[in-house]
Amino acid sequence: MLSNDARDFPPARIALNSNESAFGPCPSAIDAAAAASANLARYPENPGSLLAPALARRHGLDPDRIVIGNGSDDLLARLARVYLESGNEMIRSRNGYLKSPNYAFATNALPVSVPDVEFTTSVDAIVDAVTDDTRMIYIANPENPAGTYISGAEIRRLHQALPENVVLVLDCAYEEYVDAEDYEAGQRLAHHADNVVVTRTFSKIYGLAGARVGWMYASHEIVDMVSRIGLTFPVASASVAAALAALEDETHIKQVYHTNRRLRNAFSASMKNLGLKVYPSQTNFVLLEFKPGDQSAAACAEYLRRQGIAVRRFASAAYENCIRVTIGFEADMKLTKSKITEFLNPST
Repeated sequence: MLSNDARDFPPARIALNSNESAFGPCPSAIDAAAAASANLARYPENPGSLLAPALARRHGLDPDRIVIGNGSDDLLARLARVYLESGNEMIRSRNGYLKSPNYAFATNALPVSVPDVEFTTSVDAIVDAVTDDTRMIYIANPENPAGTYISGAEIRRLHQALPENVVLVLDCAYEEYVDAEDYEAGQRLAHHADNVVVTRTFSKIYGLAGARVGWMYASHEIVDMVSRIGLTFPVASASVAAALAALEDETHIKQVYHTNRRLRNAFSASMKNLGLKVYPSQTNFVLLEFKPGDQSAAACAEYLRRQGIAVRRFASAAYENCIRVTIGFEADMKLTKSKITEFLNPST
């Protein structure tokens, strides 16, 4: 069976495979990036001196406890370099962000993958796995690729059970999409706990995936260590300008949030009506589970790809029967719904 990224497929007309914001950045961010590009001969200013104060004002934080990076991936990799080495362990949810073990591998540490519950992080499983060699707990909240989350109370329960020499890393890339009432912003705990780090990004709801701007919030000590091993110029000047402008346009963010929620809920409901299992999502994507057989997830992904619609499949065995669909424009979601319906009911 061909994979959904095989070379004989036509170019994808609708890209619902990488969790970018279909709605893009606000116009002022585009204009700011273009204006900054006129000065490409000069090195960029320290991005922290510009972005940290703006982020602090937006979120009510201490600007001296913010680090700016080349996407949140840069900051997560730096955290691993600070805390992990050969003989150490990093605990993560078994079916969570599939790239996270690489942070441990890069430092010769051991990634310890613990069971989840319906693709939702299990605090009890993490606590049970902590040993004297554990140095880092990594949790994406909300999670990717399932879109699940755990409540603020559960995060705090986990933190209270950890030794002081274990750092809890909360990757909150999709936080701006969350509407669950019991969710708590990651930086709330990081503001009061010396061994908690939260990472955030401009790649998702702000629509700046190509700009590669991420940030983290942590104690002064962690900030100092992570800053010391960063690149001299970690973020391009045009990217910083775009991020600053994006922070100011609250109207755009609210519009994206409400549109995404409406389309996500409608698409989820329509997929349930088709008999598919839909994992409740707090993000800008939905994970669908198919039954094995002729109408499998792999076959559906290939069918969609041949119609010019790209969705995501994963090599992990746990996701063998699943596809992940990023929320796109309304017309894109209607067409995707129609094509999945055709695939499941070819005679109608």
